[in-house]
Amino acid sequence: MPTEPQPEKVLKDLLRTQKNKVFHSTKVQKIMIIDDQHYDVIIVGTGAGGGTLANRLAPTGKKILILERGDFMPLEEQNRANVDVFKKERYRSSERWYDQDGENFSPQTNYAVGGNTKIYSAALVRMREKDFEAVEHQEGVSPEWGLKYQDFEPYYTEAEKLYMVHGKTGNDPSEPDHSEDYPFPAVEHEPEFQTIVEAIAKQGLHPTSLPLSLTREEDDPTGDSEVFGIVPALKHDNVTLKTSAKVVCLITNSSGEAVRAVEVEINGQSYLFFGDIIVLACGAINSAALLLKSANHKHPNGLANSSDLVGRNFMKHNQTAMVELSVNPNSGQFLRSVSVNDFYWGDENFPYPMGHIENTGGLLQDIIFAESPPILSVLAKGMPGFGLEQLAKRSIGWWLYTETLPNADNRVRVDGDKIYVDFTPNNSEAHDRLVYRWIDVLKAGEKNLGGSVFEKLAVYPRGEVPIQAVANQCGTCRFGEDPQTSVLDLNCRTHDLENLYVVDSSFFPSSSSVPPALTIIANALRVGDHLKSKI
Repeated sequence: MPTEPQPEKVLKDLLRTQKNKVFHSTKVQKIMIIDDQHYDVIIVGTGAGGGTLANRLAPTGKKILILERGDFMPLEEQNRANVDVFKKERYRSSERWYDQDGENFSPQTNYAVGGNTKIYSAALVRMREKDFEAVEHQEGVSPEWGLKYQDFEPYYTEAEKLYMVHGKTGNDPSEPDHSEDYPFPAVEHEPEFQTIVEAIAKQGLHPTSLPLSLTREEDDPTGDSEVFGIVPALKHDNVTLKTSAKVVCLITNSSGEAVRAVEVEINGQSYLFFGDIIVLACGAINSAALLLKSANHKHPNGLANSSDLVGRNFMKHNQTAMVELSVNPNSGQFLRSVSVNDFYWGDENFPYPMGHIENTGGLLQDIIFAESPPILSVLAKGMPGFGLEQLAKRSIGWWLYTETLPNADNRVRVDGDKIYVDFTPNNSEAHDRLVYRWIDVLKAGEKNLGGSVFEKLAVYPRGEVPIQAVANQCGTCRFGEDPQTSVLDLNCRTHDLENLYVVDSSFFPSSSSVPPALTIIANALRVGDHLKSKI
């Protein structure tokens, strides 16, 4: 590796070329502290991508700096058995984003060590082989990936081991090939839920165990990237974590060919950190926003944006929460445990993909369910004497996911310091068909079970996830081989800057119909192997 440039010399060069755009803080005489360390790798974000990458690179002995906007999450907040998830502000950011109509909202995004994996469901599901190919949907074509399932398979296997995934293969007709079985046995269904699973199976369907990342610790049972990524990485002396560190700008060299420094706000103070390789893992929305906010005279439309695709093709699943009312109460605090993928590629009446179904687990600890339109609140009004907690304990919840197709007009954009998320759902008929097909399944199952298990309902209360629940976001910096049609190359390095990488879900060309977390983790391991040869 060449001799490290002195930070003072680099800073003078940066000031000469970028002072009017980037160093606006200097113009108001705000002091910027220059860190006297030089890092081999700077990782921005500690979620599924950043936390996993840190774990992968830590044993190299190279000097690694991890920057996290939040802090460590209190244990009592992590154990959702102890909190009221229906207090919507609990897991929302205090910042405001804006929708395509200019209406502001508080996003459900988690700034903490571990990122959004601290509040996800811990369902780590593999994309199907066909998801990596061009797939025809009713409303368009889901694009082919530059890499295929076999390129990800060994990393899926490794990710499942690292994140202690509990599951079982063999019963899902859409399940892709596994080179190894899951490392831990599947979660058993709650006794009152086992009856429902059996009723579904009697209809010729294939309810299968939902793969979950579990620590099996009583105070925080679900696995996340803090537990399996950051904590192991910090055992290495060459790794430094700075929390409450918000990255506000990436600063390039004078030629604009590489990022040389990262501007960070820590407790109201501006800092400058220098590194050889910069990796963004802020989430698909925030990574795109940071690239756009870092525009300079060499990159007037934002860094890595010569294709005008940074922020575009934003995707989040068509996602519906549905409720059945049970005669018998449950704890309201059990894990998700089952998925149904018989309609993933369609059915006899609809030859296009429909999507993935899984149970919600106990509704008293399902954070995203609490964000959907107030299903239980509506039910409570129609059932005098019942409050939210009572209804939650008598409810069986389901999540239905359908792929959203990439659309360049669905995008993340910035205007000054404001982040806009322009998003119009598509592929809606496929999702509606999945919803009504599942209602038919539930009705048939309830009929077979009689009146001893479920309340008889004329309708099944349901609600679609609103824009503020940005779970499963992806696609804003798609990867590919052509710089004109992609932001990143197949190693997730930006085409435009030689040392800038993105390892969150931004790289997805399509969303598939399963949660993206496992694919993000597997990709971070893959990119980590690539970076080992570069540092």
